[in-house]
Amino acid sequence: MENSPSEETKETTAALCNGHHSSDSNTDFTKVPVVKAECESNVLETDKAKKMVESITDGDENSLEDSTKEIVRKAAFTVGSLKEFEFDIRFNPDVYSPDVLHANPDGERLKKERQLVKDAAEFLVIVQIPSFLRDCLDHSASPLDGATLSEAMHNRGINIRYLGKIAEMLSKVPQLEYVYSIAVAELITRCAKHLFTTYLQGVEMMSLSAAISHFLNCLLSSCSVPHYSNGSDELNIKIAKKNKNKRRIRSGVLSSQDNEWTNTAPKSLWTNISAELKTYYGWTIESETIDTAIAKYSLQKISLLRSFCMKVGVQILLREYCFDNRHKQTFFEEDIINIFPIVKHINPRATDAYHFYTTGQTKIQQGYLKDGYELISEALNLLNNVYGAMHPEIAQCLRMLARLNYIMGDHAEAMSYQQKAVLMSERVNGIDHPYTITEYTHLALYCFANSQISTALKLLYRARYLAIVVCGENHPEIALLDSNIGLVLHAVGEYDLSLRFLEKALGLNIKYYGAKSLKVAVSYHLVARAQSCMGDFRSALQNEKETYGIYKQQLGEEHEKTKESSECLRHLTQQAVILQKKMNEIYTGKLGGSFPPLQIQPPTMGSVLDMLNIINGILFVQISQQDIETFRAEFERSQKKSDGATKDDIDEGTSKRDVEEADWASR
Repeated sequence: MENSPSEETKETTAALCNGHHSSDSNTDFTKVPVVKAECESNVLETDKAKKMVESITDGDENSLEDSTKEIVRKAAFTVGSLKEFEFDIRFNPDVYSPDVLHANPDGERLKKERQLVKDAAEFLVIVQIPSFLRDCLDHSASPLDGATLSEAMHNRGINIRYLGKIAEMLSKVPQLEYVYSIAVAELITRCAKHLFTTYLQGVEMMSLSAAISHFLNCLLSSCSVPHYSNGSDELNIKIAKKNKNKRRIRSGVLSSQDNEWTNTAPKSLWTNISAELKTYYGWTIESETIDTAIAKYSLQKISLLRSFCMKVGVQILLREYCFDNRHKQTFFEEDIINIFPIVKHINPRATDAYHFYTTGQTKIQQGYLKDGYELISEALNLLNNVYGAMHPEIAQCLRMLARLNYIMGDHAEAMSYQQKAVLMSERVNGIDHPYTITEYTHLALYCFANSQISTALKLLYRARYLAIVVCGENHPEIALLDSNIGLVLHAVGEYDLSLRFLEKALGLNIKYYGAKSLKVAVSYHLVARAQSCMGDFRSALQNEKETYGIYKQQLGEEHEKTKESSECLRHLTQQAVILQKKMNEIYTGKLGGSFPPLQIQPPTMGSVLDMLNIINGILFVQISQQDIETFRAEFERSQKKSDGATKDDIDEGTSKRDVEEADWASR
């Protein structure tokens, strides 16, 4: 990039002041008088600064201390410190609470505390929330459900109470439609949770299952008038038979308390949810029923049910639930299996292990794979010592080690580590957690690399099913899964089914990445490959032209990818010409009405694996087996040294102490 005139002047000034000319041959030496003037002005400014420093140092110590205090006082006032001569910035969450009585409502301290909260809120709205939307646009943050959306917000310091503001901003970005649907679903389920907490307060323990099923019917079922069954009646009869003296008391208590939750209806519940959305989150939902909201915001009831049950701790029966029957309710008392307390807590972090892990990631990004592998292995050992056998961070370390082994060419070791990561993620995160879905995808790739194709396909189908349950089909993650499934099917010769998945992935990539994205170019190329194997060279040629156009525009004509696409275009053109000639010969009767078989070369496993690496964002480094064995031997030796380090340190410390004691005694 060419320098601006001001930058050239600065460079020339620096060169002349240092006593030599600039090495840039394009420097204009007609500016030398101006440069000399600037040198003189810089010298004068330096002299002034020296005089100021001398006046301060030569002055009285008291004046220096006073001036320092004055500087600190002004700085503290500028940042809104609660103390005059210290940087004391603490946020009081109760400054705007109407139910909290403050000691001095009109005092200066309360005004400062309120101003700090205002400044923090302004920073979140103006800086952090737009930054979060930009991260979603470039897909560095891609939440899969409400939990991952909340985690992404908290990692950027954004409170959940700004979720309504985020939903309002997301509604104006069509490319983030999937994030908007997740945000709306999270808003609805959180407000339903607030109402459910109050709803349960007036429910007798023996009517708990019936009350929960009734609430779920009012929330998600299309049945306009869901009826409830009080399952405690039979229990009351049994109790009455055993203890006739307490029959009246029990029946009276149950009848008075159960009537409260039975008055809940779908219409009144949705009205309360809409009011809660407006009051708590400042967001207005433009729907009168849950069914219209599902259609308007592209939601699905099974995802809302999953999110709500996880938030309130309700465990339901595993079966197929029909939400769209208007004459039959969806949930029954027998469907409620258990209810668990949900406790908010902060997860402690192993500081040393986290330091090793982040340093290892930095080393990997710099290209030092062996150093990164050692650091992350050390982090794994520390995590096992601190947390025990099962923990989400241990699963994260195992996934990273599996990825490193795969990059370095040890596919068997990568699959072994990834299997441990999958099992651990299922246990600590849940079988339908977004992290577990990612683990399934990685394990499928490593299984394919180890020639376990059927296992890889089953894992990808499992991951796709769980992703659809969690977020639906309109999500970039579904495009990635469909591309993986399409490639594996392409490798085994299932071209028709492969083409369906690849075309679905192409549509999603165009929708969420843009028509000229490099991901879209790869999707066009995959579709063209599948169509060429089916003999549809005309369509394949058209899709490969799209790939070539994107590569040419984004990367240039001399890029390797553009040249590869051009070569593929030439090959497809030749195949299309040969096919057309044979068809013309059939029409003219030269081939006797028979169509010769097309010579289509099936894809090799190596080429399919290369494409899988590309779409999953893996840079495959070829390392010889000898290098791998050498690295493994070095790692084992380093482990033995670290294990014996403690003993050596103790022995060295003991001998050193003995020498010091002997020396002191001789003196």
